[in-house]
Amino acid sequence: MALPLVAIAIKADWPRFWSLITGPSSTTALRLSLRTAAVSTMLCLLLGVPMALVLARGRPRLVRLLRPLVLLPLVLPPVVGGMALLYAFGRLGLLGHYLEAAGIRIAFSTAAVVLAQTFVSLPFLVISLEGAARVAGAGYEVVAATLGARPGAVWWRVTLPLLAPAMMSGAVLAFARSLGEFGATLTFAGSRQGVTRTLPLEIYLQRVNDPDAAVALSMLLVALAALVVMVLGARRLTGSDTR
Repeated sequence: MALPLVAIAIKADWPRFWSLITGPSSTTALRLSLRTAAVSTMLCLLLGVPMALVLARGRPRLVRLLRPLVLLPLVLPPVVGGMALLYAFGRLGLLGHYLEAAGIRIAFSTAAVVLAQTFVSLPFLVISLEGAARVAGAGYEVVAATLGARPGAVWWRVTLPLLAPAMMSGAVLAFARSLGEFGATLTFAGSRQGVTRTLPLEIYLQRVNDPDAAVALSMLLVALAALVVMVLGARRLTGSDTR
């Protein structure tokens, strides 16, 4: 696993590294990637928390039906996910046709980048959170409700503190996955500079036009992903979720 990273580090033009990653198109792509990854992570939290609780505490028959659907993006090729999103939200898509009539255009916009990232990242958060919710059980919540706590108080004072470490781990994984998303983004959102061209797409384009810049940006993306995992999620990912 280390060999490819070592190879690209050796290939990098370190004396010109800073100038290669601070070009106008590179910084624009980086800002767009960070912004869309943050928004998609928030969407993953909003959608993934109830999904994980349903999978952890729902009826077995319902869980057997829902779990494969929730986890399907993990095994789908990203380009297939992008095609599916395009046929759902594109101009002539299943829902996109009605959205277009209402003046709302999603495909090939920044919103499409966020949706593509959310689609591929959501399972990572759901997997992390489902296991923690299953281990925690509902015993503390039942006790709190028995003592007279309202549902809102139970959520904020019991459920959320129990699941917070797993939510952090899942959010870290979702953010890192969103940051590196390529196939679904390219298929569903295209590559418009400043609008949909995220850092992975910029790397792909620079690979032909300026290989040294592509290598430098690749190292930057590796460093960002490693920083996210180590600084924000290392303790969560080493087992503290289950304590």
